[in-house]
Amino acid sequence: MEKFAGVLERLNSFIGNTLCWAALGMLMLQFVIVLLRYVFGYSFIFLDEGVLYFHAAIFMLGAGYTFLVNAHVRVDIFYAKASERTQAWIDIFGHLFMLTPALLILLWFSWPTVRSSWAILEGPISVGGIPASFLLKTLIPAYCILLLVQGAAALIRDISRLKATAA
Repeated sequence: MEKFAGVLERLNSFIGNTLCWAALGMLMLQFVIVLLRYVFGYSFIFLDEGVLYFHAAIFMLGAGYTFLVNAHVRVDIFYAKASERTQAWIDIFGHLFMLTPALLILLWFSWPTVRSSWAILEGPISVGGIPASFLLKTLIPAYCILLLVQGAAALIRDISRLKATAA
């Protein structure tokens, strides 16, 4: 099972490392936008939307990686002072009864919108924008799936940690 968890984690690790380059791309695009607007007096809506697409992709696709490296927000009232065994139980409870149901609900209710958007290849958000808002909407189920994958890997690791502390 540990091997399987490693396979699942490699997916989010690859995506997270790739998104570092996307952040650089977003920074460079924003620099070009500022340069064009304030130095040359030109403005292009599709470039502005490009920053929005980059930003959405980085946050939505990077959530699984953030979970992988334990950089997510954690409400740490009891957790830090708890034993490793108690921490494992808290994490298992969180994966099974909070994370997974919330993501499945989000996936369930967002899917019809994403499917409809793909069916008509929904166009730009603004006139003159990137003609692919269906791609932007696809980030919602991708977010859910990547977090579910990482949640499954974390659940496997937490069960192993629970077994190790019992021995």
